Amino acid sequence: MKLRDYEIGIAKLSNKLHKYEFDLNDAFFEEFGGEIILGGKLHADVELDKTESLLTFHFDIKGHVRLTCDRSLEEFDHPVDEQATFRIRYGEENAELDDDLWQITPNTQSINIAQHLYDYIGLSLPMKKLHPRFVEEEEDDVDNEQDILIYSSRTDSAADEDEDDEDDTDPRWDALRNLN
Repeated sequence: MKLRDYEIGIAKLSNKLHKYEFDLNDAFFEEFGGEIILGGKLHADVELDKTESLLTFHFDIKGHVRLTCDRSLEEFDHPVDEQATFRIRYGEENAELDDDLWQITPNTQSINIAQHLYDYIGLSLPMKKLHPRFVEEEEDDVDNEQDILIYSSRTDSAADEDEDDEDDTDPRWDALRNLN
């Protein structure tokens, strides 16, 4: 499988909503090296809303990917349900203006969305990749940590000093407060 399967020819498209479907499998992820995402089986529905000056891509990606557990190094399937929007506008030069906004020249013939699909799947993954059997244990640890005070920059003596400072105000300020 080559990434050219994810090319969308935009030059001859009419200005309206176009729908595309892509099935992403292990061969798709192998094209990207397969270091983080080992494989998977996903379905991507892509809607392209083309206007005179803007291309708006709406991605809806569902399925599962195969990851390696950070704790046990076992492989496991992680569910993916991701929606994203990406826009491309026409301009004088090709440029990436923002994470979700590109600019292309009017004579651009096609757009390859393979990297966008891969990136949106990658962004949907958790930072800590845990096998499902460790997830409940991890959630219990997080619940227990919420009750522990880690750091406080204020001591009880500092609170007492603040109360004493209120009594030692400048009488000129008191006179200004009475003007109301």
